[in-house]
Amino acid sequence: MLEYARWKFVVAATVVALAVLYALPNLFPQDPAVQVSANRGNTIDQALRERVQAELEEREIAFKRIDLDEDAKRLLVRLADSEAQLPAREALANELGAGYNVALNLASTVPGWLTAVGGKAMALGLDLRGGVHFLMEVDQRAALEKQAERKTDDIRSMLRNNDIRYRSVTRGAQGIVVTLPTDADRNAAFTRISTDLPTVTLADGPAVEGGVTLVATISEAAVRQEMNAALQQNISTLRNRINALGVAEPNIQQQGASRIVVQLPGVQDTAAAKRILGATATLEYRAVDQRGSAADAVAGRVPPNSRLYYTRDGQPVLLSKQVIATGDQLVDASSGIDQQSGTPMVLVRLDNVGGQRMLDFTNDNVGNGMAVVFIERLPEVNMVDGKEVRTQRVKEEVISIANVREPFGKQFQTTGLDSADEAAELALLLRAGALAAPIDIVEERIIGPSLGRDNIESGRNAVAFAFLFTLAFFLFYYRMFGVVTCAALLLNLLLVVAIMSVLGATMTLPGLAGLALTIGMSVDANVLINERIREELRLGNSPLSAIQTGYDKASGTIADANITALLAGIALFAFGSGPVRGFAITLCVGILTSMYTAVSVSRGVATLIYGRRRKLAGIAI
Repeated sequence: MLEYARWKFVVAATVVALAVLYALPNLFPQDPAVQVSANRGNTIDQALRERVQAELEEREIAFKRIDLDEDAKRLLVRLADSEAQLPAREALANELGAGYNVALNLASTVPGWLTAVGGKAMALGLDLRGGVHFLMEVDQRAALEKQAERKTDDIRSMLRNNDIRYRSVTRGAQGIVVTLPTDADRNAAFTRISTDLPTVTLADGPAVEGGVTLVATISEAAVRQEMNAALQQNISTLRNRINALGVAEPNIQQQGASRIVVQLPGVQDTAAAKRILGATATLEYRAVDQRGSAADAVAGRVPPNSRLYYTRDGQPVLLSKQVIATGDQLVDASSGIDQQSGTPMVLVRLDNVGGQRMLDFTNDNVGNGMAVVFIERLPEVNMVDGKEVRTQRVKEEVISIANVREPFGKQFQTTGLDSADEAAELALLLRAGALAAPIDIVEERIIGPSLGRDNIESGRNAVAFAFLFTLAFFLFYYRMFGVVTCAALLLNLLLVVAIMSVLGATMTLPGLAGLALTIGMSVDANVLINERIREELRLGNSPLSAIQTGYDKASGTIADANITALLAGIALFAFGSGPVRGFAITLCVGILTSMYTAVSVSRGVATLIYGRRRKLAGIAI
């Protein structure tokens, strides 16, 4: 007599019920929608809802309803079809202005009672929904250059603040070279730098006429820490910029030691996305060199502590190398029109550190000039020997020079911009934060929404036909045990979908391939069991004994085969990225569920069919 413990029946019934419950949300299609979220200083309320509804009705854009979620601080406009998404987004973006972000989205139609128990549909990946994919690489050399420049300024300020005499602090091939007049100054500088900058290694430099030198180098640990910090800051900055760009459910993740993957579902304008994401536009505030001559600097005689810049109309300007404040220290920025000149301007507010530095400078330099340097890194593509070579061109220009009339600190305005659009874009970039290091876009792909729909249809058909062909084969070849196998396969597919929905996994095209492969691997396990039962019958065992022995002996083989495949899936997840990880997640979940359904659930079904019969003349297999 076949035996299957009662508690196992309870577990199997519970698993089936939960699988049906949490796979059910995937049957509810999502509504095309437009999401409205508020920027700082604005609110999501009933008045905004009425304003949005009036705008849509005026433009005759059909919509189902408008959901107001004040807790999540968003407004969701459910539209009648996907064709209305772009017109609705454009209309609402023009109406609401810069105070709100308007993004394309997909709204869930899952009933409230199902959502209350944690039911949710799987999110669709970029290849199924459409959008743009960028692979970005952090410019490590530029990050190290920025770090060295910052350390140079720190050493110069440290010596000045501690009244330690020095001739120059410059960057050389060996590191940061500090030239001092006497050995006593050298000892004082060595002690102070070693104490205040523990990440810097000091060594005696070459002798110079009438003085001594110290060479400061940044330690390897500090370099690695700086690179990791730059990468993490860039990820955070890109996320802020994407929020400002107005993209719902973006995917931003680190890949390797220096690369970042950015996926923007629903975005089709790659030019706008690249301009915002890849831009490293920022501002630097520098003092105008009052002692040097710009004409001498053009002729090649640049003072050691100064640097030559040019204004937008091509006029040379000599500025101090020491930066007063940068975009890194910016708290908020907004664009507008200067009331005095009537030209576009950006109102800037600095943090405490930047505000204090600005206040210190303006206190000591009333009547002197201060320049605003606009820095932008522009990507370029050149053909070299028939190959595409991507480079970056750094554009630095002085956009404004003004005399300091009175001391000021945290808040002030920057003028000299060409247009209101440039002021608005600069304010957006500054609000999102400056990139810690420049990034290069090394790969980009765009997937249209129609292609995404085709991928969904193709993937769904592939899984459906794979499942139907498998069921037909089992029913024909194994007859009654084919029914048992079909029940196990159906539950396995249900379990995979339910688990991935609960985990919040994103279904991609490789994920659909993994789902089809999971069906095949589940088939293998059931074939092993059925063939083992046939072998026991050929050896002359009774049908009931053959079924029990077949399951017992096949279980070890199934476990060995699936554990090996599971290890391969774990390796793909650990060392892969993007689509490879999506495939690995589906594969691993499918392997675990197929082991349970093939070995345990199918045995329970067989026990229900044959287990109550004390004698069995034969079985259909």
